[in-house]
Amino acid sequence: MTQTGDNNPRRTMLLTGASRGIGHATVKRFSAAGWRVISCSRQAFPENCPWEMGAQDHIQVDLADPQNTLEAIAEIKRRLEGGRLDALVNNAGISPKGEGGSRLGTLNTALDVWQSVFQVNFFAPMMLARGLMDELKAAKGSIVNVTSIAGSRVHPFAGAAYATSKAALAGLTREMASDFGPFGIRVNSISPGEIDTAILSPGTDKIVAQIPMRRLGTPEEVAKAIYFLCTDQSSYVHGAEIHINGGQHV
Repeated sequence: MTQTGDNNPRRTMLLTGASRGIGHATVKRFSAAGWRVISCSRQAFPENCPWEMGAQDHIQVDLADPQNTLEAIAEIKRRLEGGRLDALVNNAGISPKGEGGSRLGTLNTALDVWQSVFQVNFFAPMMLARGLMDELKAAKGSIVNVTSIAGSRVHPFAGAAYATSKAALAGLTREMASDFGPFGIRVNSISPGEIDTAILSPGTDKIVAQIPMRRLGTPEEVAKAIYFLCTDQSSYVHGAEIHINGGQHV
């Protein structure tokens, strides 16, 4: 990774799903370290977000729309002065619920919901990585895909479409590591467990009682792992999935 210094350009990170939870904490972590952050989300830039140049470096995009995603890639390329991107963090994800917040399994998830979930959670990360390949190559950058604990085992709250899309994203991380590595681009993923964000479901307290560390993780703890994977401290970590779950599956 290119380090910030007197003779080096400022590092730039692109983050999807930046408006809340893990994404919000990640933007703050990178911004505090002096990175330029280009954020992407379905929402307009929130006025209460504290990072420098936030509003100017925010792109509103619906990743469920392939054409809108391609348009966003073109806009991102236009904004990258010098044609360099040091890190791409694919954090955006959707997990639709049934009536009353119920879990949607394989038998009661409509086909259009499956397609929308996979477009956001799986195809959009692939499209962004391929579309920004030249910029990542120029910086010998890093890609971090955010998977989920639900991608490896059936989860009591996460729906079938969400869980299988995250399992597919873990597989995509390995494939991308093989394909992007020869160009000097590292590709890894993180798999968060029960993290204290707005998307937690009722009943999470029962899961926490079974976690060896007996607590939820924080968005800031996840952001630290993402930052690690985007810096020289992880310069030989490639094709890995880092589990951040307090020992939930030991």
